Amino acid sequence: MISAHLLAVYIAALLVVYAVPGPDMALILQTSIGRGAQSGFAAAGGLGVARATHVTLSACGAAALLRNAPWLYDVVRYGGAVYLAWVGIQIFRSPMFALPDAGAAHDQAGGALEPGTRPLRAAFVKGLLTNLLNPKALLFCSVLLPQFLRPEAGPVALQMIELGAVLLAVGMCFDLTYAVGAARIARWMRAHPLAQTLQRWTFSAALIGFALRLSLD
Repeated sequence: MISAHLLAVYIAALLVVYAVPGPDMALILQTSIGRGAQSGFAAAGGLGVARATHVTLSACGAAALLRNAPWLYDVVRYGGAVYLAWVGIQIFRSPMFALPDAGAAHDQAGGALEPGTRPLRAAFVKGLLTNLLNPKALLFCSVLLPQFLRPEAGPVALQMIELGAVLLAVGMCFDLTYAVGAARIARWMRAHPLAQTLQRWTFSAALIGFALRLSLD
């Protein structure tokens, strides 16, 4: 088992990392503002699955493969950049709001109503791909987690599971907080068209900016 002191330091490091704005945060905020807290929760679920995948791949040595195969890193990196840019463009072209009402949800064009599960599924997939196609998230796990492993503290595999579970729990707490907060802000923004326009342009520009940074790094 990991000592309480080491675990506290690890959690503090995660708090700093998750508090820094990034594509995950931008996606959660935009999704929750535009489609409500439920869609924000769905996007958070996708991010959680992607993070669990990164932790697993890191434990299996996939990050070392990316470091030793620059072409593979570039394939994932450019794929993630293209996807983030596409999401940013979709946000820019989207209507002001498409919040669900009475168990149904508007489609992306704001027209006919669709079953509530479809937009939730779309939000989940966006969260999943946004994080999964970011090779920096995998490299982050491969760099951070080993620093808190202590062979003398017990089986390394169990420590890795513990660290991964804490990483997922802290990330989910941040994501759910952002989703609830953004959904509450949305109620005010629905009455202010200018704020809606600025919000849409801001998140669109942010995601496109993250895409450019990912492609150039």
